[in-house]
Amino acid sequence: MDDALGLAAHPPADDHTDSPQGGVGPAAARALLRRLAEDQSGNRVPSIVAGIVRDGSLAWFGARGHLDDGTAPTPATRYRLGSITKSLVAVLVMRLRDEGRLDLLDPVGKHLPEAPDGEVTIAQLLSHTGGLSAEPPTAWWERTPGLPADGLLARLSSGDLKHRPGRRYHYSNIGFALLGELAARLRGVPWLSAVREEILQPLGMDATVERPEPPHATGYAVHPYADVVLREPEHDAGAMGPAGQLWSSAADLARWAAFVAGDTGGVLSAGTLAEMREPATVDDGDAWTSGYGLGMQLTRHAGRRLAGHTGSMPGFLATVWADPAERVGVLYLANVTSGVSRSLPLDLLDILAEHEPRLPEQWRPTPADPELLALTGVWHWGPSPYVLRLLPDRVLSLAPMNGAGRASRFAPREDGTWVGLEGYYAGETLRAAPDHLDINTFVFTRTPYDPDAPVPGGVDGWRHTSG
Repeated sequence: MDDALGLAAHPPADDHTDSPQGGVGPAAARALLRRLAEDQSGNRVPSIVAGIVRDGSLAWFGARGHLDDGTAPTPATRYRLGSITKSLVAVLVMRLRDEGRLDLLDPVGKHLPEAPDGEVTIAQLLSHTGGLSAEPPTAWWERTPGLPADGLLARLSSGDLKHRPGRRYHYSNIGFALLGELAARLRGVPWLSAVREEILQPLGMDATVERPEPPHATGYAVHPYADVVLREPEHDAGAMGPAGQLWSSAADLARWAAFVAGDTGGVLSAGTLAEMREPATVDDGDAWTSGYGLGMQLTRHAGRRLAGHTGSMPGFLATVWADPAERVGVLYLANVTSGVSRSLPLDLLDILAEHEPRLPEQWRPTPADPELLALTGVWHWGPSPYVLRLLPDRVLSLAPMNGAGRASRFAPREDGTWVGLEGYYAGETLRAAPDHLDINTFVFTRTPYDPDAPVPGGVDGWRHTSG
């Protein structure tokens, strides 16, 4: 066939939707497939697959369109991931951090002496706040064979620093090329070998590969004004590979969504994964709806806080989002350069929530340490009342009684203190005594400014006048 004219003539593939055992019900499955079909037909996508992940498993799979041989894509069909690759590289970097091989505050030049602007930190590269140019000083890297690492490093210069490091969010593919090379040098093997051994194999993601292997989709661009397609090129991106090289299947991407939602399979600690999902920078102002953590994109939608990543390469689009709070995820993979609705994965989550909302966990009484139980109730920060509650696993929750003020949960430490988990008190220490709480020098008392508690500055009693 002539790729500039259209796909080879094949009968259209049958509608395909598959709800695995324990998956979504028929009404939800039909609504999900309808939404997917709307996007494939309305946006003229050669083929697209999507999935819903619940509690660590692929609960629904849908496919529309057909591959070059006229068959429908399956959960095993490989598509290019694009920038979802970055999240796997970021996990490798965080493993190195947890092993003590690097610190996130290290300047990249400590590990890559040839890197220009070597004072940019590893954390800034992970969060796209290093100020580096978005693209490398080469030909259009997504459509041409890539350079080896030494060749790319030789082309970089101070001119590739576009913003003061730490000043703002500026997406940088170069930054992840540097991170991939940094990890390769610390591991002593190519970055992909380390990703395969330390991440893909432990998670069972055996279909995730560097270059297209059967079964795989072919990447196409669709003509904007006619129903014909053009085959897009595919190359080894070389040193830019960590920014977008990998191919994967819906089944593997479902396992990755489960990972992002918290099923780490021992690859990372829960705390490190949570750190990656924390917003390091935002992309749209104070009331943020989209941002970036450490190697992960973030978005807020319909009360959810989602983490994951989007991806695009010539001929391919992909997205994966996960909601750790509800252990649910969504994904799609398509072999088209542009056209899939940005709202598609979020719409699929909305459909799932409408048809099969997750029920809250049943409440059950749990044992309580009598000493901790005695701490619960009302405390005062000066004249302002706060309520201390005891949560499972000896976690304490302190929140203002009237809803306005600083609230946080505090996790227990082995030394008998607690550490703040969020808000103003994140990382700060709480010490508890029968008559007062001390949170990083702020003293809370049972009554407003209790004269019998160690309130700094002294307390000389309440009066009926201000004189």
